[in-house]
Amino acid sequence: MSKRFEMDMTTGNLGKKILLFTLPLMFTSILQLLFNACDIIVIGRFRDHTALSAISSTGALINLITNLFIGLSVGSNIVMARCYGSKDREKAKKVAHTSVVVSLVAGIFIGAFGFVFAKNLLLLMGSPSDVIDLAAAYVRIYFVGMPFNLLYNFGSALLRAGGDTKRPLIYLSIAGVFNIGANLLFVLGFGMSTDGVAYATVISQIISSVLVLLTLIREKNYCHISLKSLKADRKILWEITRIGLPAGLQGTLFSLSNVIIQSSINFFGSYVMAGNGAASNIEGFIYVCMNAFYHAALSFTSQNMGAKQYENIRKINKYCLYYVLLFGGVLGVGAYLSAGTLLQIYTTDAEVVQIGIIRMAILCAPYFLCGIMDVMVGSLRGLGHSLVPMIVSLIGVCGMRLIWVYTLFRMNMNLGLLYASYPISWILTFAVLFVSFQVLYRKEIKPLLNVQPA
Repeated sequence: MSKRFEMDMTTGNLGKKILLFTLPLMFTSILQLLFNACDIIVIGRFRDHTALSAISSTGALINLITNLFIGLSVGSNIVMARCYGSKDREKAKKVAHTSVVVSLVAGIFIGAFGFVFAKNLLLLMGSPSDVIDLAAAYVRIYFVGMPFNLLYNFGSALLRAGGDTKRPLIYLSIAGVFNIGANLLFVLGFGMSTDGVAYATVISQIISSVLVLLTLIREKNYCHISLKSLKADRKILWEITRIGLPAGLQGTLFSLSNVIIQSSINFFGSYVMAGNGAASNIEGFIYVCMNAFYHAALSFTSQNMGAKQYENIRKINKYCLYYVLLFGGVLGVGAYLSAGTLLQIYTTDAEVVQIGIIRMAILCAPYFLCGIMDVMVGSLRGLGHSLVPMIVSLIGVCGMRLIWVYTLFRMNMNLGLLYASYPISWILTFAVLFVSFQVLYRKEIKPLLNVQPA
């Protein structure tokens, strides 16, 4: 990797380096969300609430299908970061080639699956008859671009392992400009609906993934790939899968719980679906800013484990927790206070706006709880423990939400009560993850500190 993009995560002012790492990553994630936000805004402004409901109802389903394989990119990130820490260039090249192969094969597989079964899955979620065809059209086209989507995610994970969060931001900025232009062209110029914004998203994914691939080809250091030598190494694939699969399963089951909640929201009809979708999109911007510190905890901890700089592990965890409390608190309260104004960016329908305000009033202010929960997950995975956070998160988040939906919510079909399941699940899960980290740190890291040279 070019020296100007590379970052040594094991020495120097770690607090400053974590910020330098996360800020470009935040902007990158925000741009990724803008792809979907642009779809929603253009449809909400220039088409009716039915088309807006159609796109809003697809997010949980798309995440359900894709998160398993995107979770594998976490495995690529951790294994590559340890290669940087231990300065193992030969293994790093195998990791890079294996990751690219996995992204392409997985992208083709889930792209075909999503394209074929889109409507059936939306029917299972209880999508209303007035939105089902528009939603299915959007999902089918979206999944055509899945190989490019995963290629970008895996490629970015490899670059991130060495501290490069700047180039993915540049590439996504370029793709974002094309996405906005294509949205306006297809919807306003050609009179298209959900299919138009889906095509625009796919075009932007192709652009960003090609730019990342060209970067990996041109690299001369750890992340270099050669198209002629493109193949998966079995040992590396197993290592990536061993670490990344629990992360993918966790993401998939998280999405399953969200699909069940989305199905409960669908019960209230298209206006509630539209308001919920717009509010959830706004919350997404808060989430990705906090989630950047999850990736920082993951990459910094992994690189320090590879370099055997164990004394930095607790410092990294503390810095990431402090930062996520600051960013999550400020952004969450800010979104709560300006909920009505923000929602009007998405739609001019007063009823949809009022419904969106209900969700934001309950979720935005305590959203930092989700951030500190994710930081603990990142720290544990960076230590090499992927099963522990998966099990704890599945019980604390998914299990608790499912119980909530099928007991309290079924007894009182109230939208506010449904949303309350989120912050409660975050508090419970963070508490158990925090204790798990302290136990594993004392058991595994503290003994190693005693044998480190002074």
